[in-house]
Amino acid sequence: MMWPDSIARDESLCWRYLGPVATVYEWRGAFTNPEVNALHAEAFGTRVFDESEWDWVGLVHRHSLGWVVAREGLELVGFVNVLWDGLVHAWLQDTMVAVSARGRGVGTGVVALARDGARAAGCEYLHVDFDDHLRPFYLGACGFAPANAGLLTLD
Repeated sequence: MMWPDSIARDESLCWRYLGPVATVYEWRGAFTNPEVNALHAEAFGTRVFDESEWDWVGLVHRHSLGWVVAREGLELVGFVNVLWDGLVHAWLQDTMVAVSARGRGVGTGVVALARDGARAAGCEYLHVDFDDHLRPFYLGACGFAPANAGLLTLD
């Protein structure tokens, strides 16, 4: 949080008077391209794309079963896209959590709501692929089982 120079920063006072900010999760929640592009850059270490380059809003409305947004106040702190085959298979894409919100269950929260949304749509399977360092998160905290998969790079 940015504090004006005229106000002394006292975290204990902020906590006592403002209280903790709750994380609110929403299936198919509203978001803007600039805020998801900024979160994507932070989560994946990329540059911030312009919405003319990466139109998240248009893409999810055309191609996704759903998505989950997590907010603390007005700030977008988590996001995951849920793609599907239109019948029984869904998969997670672009699970993102803001650095400021990591280690507090935001990632497991967005994945849990994504699972519930896919189940409610009649999907029987939820897939995810991930880098090795995320195994404890997906296989442990989120309850995924290991599965064989393949990847073909198309560059």
